[in-house]
Amino acid sequence: MHNHEEAARCLLCADAPCSQVCKNGDPARAIRAIRFDNEKLAGQWVTVCTDQDLERAETACIHYDRPVRIKELLRSVCCDDVATNGKVPSLAIDFCGISCENPFFLASSAVCTNYEMVARALDAGWAGVFYKTICKQEIREVSPRFDAVKNDTAFSGFRNMEQLSENPIDVDLDILRRLKKDYPTKVIIGSVMGQFEEEWIELAKMVEEAGCDAVELNFSCPQMRLTGMGSDVGQNVELVTFYTSFVKRHVGIPVIPKMTPNITHINEPAQGAYFAGADAVSAINTIKSITMSHQAMVSEKFTVSGYSGRAIKPIALRYICQMASNKILKNMQFSGIGGIETWRDALEFIQLGCRNVQVCTAVMQYGYRIIDDLILGLQHYMVERGVDRLETLVGEQLPNFVLPSNLDRETIVFPKIDYEQCIGCGRCYISCADGGHQAIYFDTVKRQPRIAGTKCVGCHLCRLVCPTGAIGLTKRIKKK
Repeated sequence: MHNHEEAARCLLCADAPCSQVCKNGDPARAIRAIRFDNEKLAGQWVTVCTDQDLERAETACIHYDRPVRIKELLRSVCCDDVATNGKVPSLAIDFCGISCENPFFLASSAVCTNYEMVARALDAGWAGVFYKTICKQEIREVSPRFDAVKNDTAFSGFRNMEQLSENPIDVDLDILRRLKKDYPTKVIIGSVMGQFEEEWIELAKMVEEAGCDAVELNFSCPQMRLTGMGSDVGQNVELVTFYTSFVKRHVGIPVIPKMTPNITHINEPAQGAYFAGADAVSAINTIKSITMSHQAMVSEKFTVSGYSGRAIKPIALRYICQMASNKILKNMQFSGIGGIETWRDALEFIQLGCRNVQVCTAVMQYGYRIIDDLILGLQHYMVERGVDRLETLVGEQLPNFVLPSNLDRETIVFPKIDYEQCIGCGRCYISCADGGHQAIYFDTVKRQPRIAGTKCVGCHLCRLVCPTGAIGLTKRIKKK
């Protein structure tokens, strides 16, 4: 059984029935660990479970289709095989001179719209919050305002028409004051959006006076009703430069412009922000998109709005890499946003230069509780690597990125089939025949694929479509 595939069927229930009936462990927590890339650590929650415990848990499963195979799934996981000697590395890191207990923040969005929400997140272990954007305009939202491209019960991508905070400004400022007072060691960052110079300055000063550690300038919301706001600003280098400069002259806290991905060259506004004195940039906000579900129509009408979730992570990583590789921006700090669900996702942003990451869509799907697996997984990775400071990982993969013209085109890596894992489905054969280079033959009697080395170009489409991971890599060799 493929553990991740079966764990992905779990509905991640609130107050999970499977754990309620299990006397000696927490199978729901173990399955969540597998789901969020911590399979090596999952065993600790079911170490003392008996077979009867897991059988009761499986019987209690309320899956709409068929119960998750809890016993089989959890009996196949191992306990942590890396010795920590009771010690785990700290995830503490500085961002704009601010001490952060870990790199995980809530993104300015629906996941942080009032005191109670943010307080629960901070209690759960999140290092801080980029609070939902404050503005002086009246915010009137539509219904429904969300849509999703789904893979079973999970979002592949998420479309969002929500705008900024609907709270009166004085209410949001009071929330920010209370949060900083009640959570002095957490990082509270106010996000603002003005319509002209005086508004940007006024709102930023209000946020500073409320006790916030920094202010984020939202130059990137893709669905504002009014022109001259949101991504209209982020696409205009002069406005990014001017508004950042205006705010920097009037506040003493770090200023963090938030970049829009709805632009061809993100380095241009980022450089404008840098020359204006920005302390860091956040990137990216959501990508302008269209989904056409009739259930998501607003009074029988469609519109363009923001897209987020796992589907946009590669695009977000591209923008972060472009900015972090820019020599002009070598002293700029980055906060990464876009499709982060697991610690591995977060690690990729960190390895490309981010000092923290912001999460929204994953919280909307799974709740604040995912912070446990984000922290646990990243710490475990650091132990495996022998790394004791998160700082060591920041930007470490940047030297491995080159222009396409500089890639090695003189060598090849052939795929290799492991016939013990191969189940004979023929997916590799079909894909190679119809979308590749016709380099795989399929024996329909033995139900075995065979790679023709004379035709194979090493594209590895076959490896990507294989459902069992039966196709691996050989050594890189010179092309003939």
